[in-house]
Amino acid sequence: NSVFASKIGKYTMEVIVVDNASKDDSAAMIEGEFPRVILLKNAENKGFAAGNNSGIRKAKGRYILLLNSDTNVRPKVLATMMDFMEKNSDIGAATCRLVLPDGTMDPACHRGFPTPWTSFTYFLGLEKLFPKSPIFARYHVGYKDMDVPHEIDSPSGAFFLVRRRIIDDVGMLDEDYFMYGEDLDWAYRIRQAGWKIMFNP
Repeated sequence: NSVFASKIGKYTMEVIVVDNASKDDSAAMIEGEFPRVILLKNAENKGFAAGNNSGIRKAKGRYILLLNSDTNVRPKVLATMMDFMEKNSDIGAATCRLVLPDGTMDPACHRGFPTPWTSFTYFLGLEKLFPKSPIFARYHVGYKDMDVPHEIDSPSGAFFLVRRRIIDDVGMLDEDYFMYGEDLDWAYRIRQAGWKIMFNP
């Protein structure tokens, strides 16, 4: 079987690795050490959105997870997130708590949309001064309880779990973005289509 099918709790996943024209022999390593992984090799680096879109086109699952190559997924995270999506049919996309090497949460996994006011307070440094303020901390939404699930505007593309049916509705990532911003744009379209986006710690 050419598909790497692995059990995560009661679910089955396929693993698709998109190599965006890397120069470090990582594609050869995948072929040699993980022959059942679906490996897509791009001849040139077309950016984050285009690279992920090629993987999305190949995927067969009811859910799609964008997962950065520099992540380390802890045990039970995938099954927990799948259970969360299965139990909440109004959720279109979700993310979990992303933890940086120093043990702190990556604020990029928990964002509000960059409206003019949000951007203004973020770039002036008011969010850093008042990280728990619902007025000044709207970009990383630091005033919410990080220990309970709640709605956010956008997760990070590093861990972005989305229902396949939503992709059929709103389309894939916009390839006009080479890198950065495409996840916010995708989340905006998902929210505009009436779906919730959730943070599940």
